Amino acid sequence: MKTTPAFYPIGTPGTPWGDAERAEWFARQVRHRSYESEVVSKVERLRDRFDVEEYGRLEYGDESFPLLAIRSRNWDYELPVMLVTGGVHGYETSGVHGALQFVDQHAADYVGRANLLVAPCVSPWAYERIHRWNPNAIDPNRSFYNDSPAEESAALMRLVAPISDRVVMHIDLHETTDTDETEFRPALAARDGKPFAPGGIPDGFYLVDDSENPQPEFQQAVIAAVEQVTHIAPADDNGEIIGSPVVARGVIEYPLKKLGLCASVTNARYKTTTEVYPDSPRATPEQCNAAQAAAVCAAIDYSLMHQ
Repeated sequence: MKTTPAFYPIGTPGTPWGDAERAEWFARQVRHRSYESEVVSKVERLRDRFDVEEYGRLEYGDESFPLLAIRSRNWDYELPVMLVTGGVHGYETSGVHGALQFVDQHAADYVGRANLLVAPCVSPWAYERIHRWNPNAIDPNRSFYNDSPAEESAALMRLVAPISDRVVMHIDLHETTDTDETEFRPALAARDGKPFAPGGIPDGFYLVDDSENPQPEFQQAVIAAVEQVTHIAPADDNGEIIGSPVVARGVIEYPLKKLGLCASVTNARYKTTTEVYPDSPRATPEQCNAAQAAAVCAAIDYSLMHQ
């Protein structure tokens, strides 16, 4: 009988994880940074200019994480709503700090033009561990559906539910990193008892549109703005980025709702997921944060012009 070679240190190849394997995985997770000092403190400094609310609280063992959202002050129900989310995958650092940079440096430009709702760090436990999953080895960005098994996802869904039909644009800020290939994709295959097929990591920025409601002009407006900050990922030799056909420069498509992705959480006409490549020798952390902020500005600007 042919056996599948081991490609991850936890579990038996070909067999999905049970409670023991998940416990072993959890025991290996190490806290590398502080959500309180790196994220919460920055949000608190914005309170003099914006409304800040705790929309939930995660309780994991003896750890407690407030989930914070930043809103435009003097919310005007006649104005369109623009939703920005970051840190759904906690390890994708520029998603968190790019969202905060946007609020600090650019949100004032939209006073009287749009209502802004920003959830900068949806997955704080994973932010501290620099990981993709929550403590239960669940990916929040595949868990945006009813009765979600991820409290991170469920809390955000509760936050946006009252305004879901009024959100015009939702931009979800992510990264594609080298560790996707060395850690997270192997871990996913091991967890699900599937073989691991090595792939590639694109060098540069790209976007994920909604295949069920594509908005190509909107996506290209974001690409054009980000290109002023950092480089755009080229297609590979198969005309793909991470295994999906490139439908336009720097753009691929996913069925957002079917996959339970964060960008499907509202009924917004304009939706996109950013993907920054922080491991590129051609990009600095500052560029990555600035690219995320530029993407948010471009997405809002286009949406205001094409409501």
